[in-house]
Amino acid sequence: MFGLYITHPQVQIDPAVPVPKWGLSEIGYARAEATARQSWVRTLGRIVSSDETKAIETANLLAGAAGVAIETDDTMGENDRSATGFLPPPEFERAADWFFANPNESFNGWERAVDAQARISAAVFRILDEHDAKIPIAFVGHGGVGTLLKCKLGGTAISRSADQKGGGGGNLFAFRLADRALTCDWTPMEFWQGVTAT
Repeated sequence: MFGLYITHPQVQIDPAVPVPKWGLSEIGYARAEATARQSWVRTLGRIVSSDETKAIETANLLAGAAGVAIETDDTMGENDRSATGFLPPPEFERAADWFFANPNESFNGWERAVDAQARISAAVFRILDEHDAKIPIAFVGHGGVGTLLKCKLGGTAISRSADQKGGGGGNLFAFRLADRALTCDWTPMEFWQGVTAT
């Protein structure tokens, strides 16, 4: 069967609110609701989310359609950027470029990419190791660590070229549970058609 890593869609940006507490924007909710109506969502037997607000909100919408309760894992969070706090979008994009290009170094106190990759991979692999591979599972989280996980699963070096394209998130990639091989690249979550053979 298949596994998915799904990133939260667009959020309500508020510099006065800590980033982990940001919730989905109106567009983000609409996209998550559209995704919840896709037939593949009803095949999910397990949904595991990071414990950050925007991920939980996304996971709850999918879980309602799937008829399952979400699980949360506090080690699945986005790379820790609290050292700099909120950065305006253009400045953040430059910082993210540096983060991926220098995975063994810290950008102004950020968690290093190699450490964030080790953390998200350990969390996902720990869950998969005890998961029944006959049951489709979705992990709901964040773009940065999702890209790092994708690089790990694909056996490629950390690179921003593996990142989601612009648009505010709300993408997924799929992998086989049997061997954890990637089966699709980032795809807008509401447009993924599911898999017919896994």
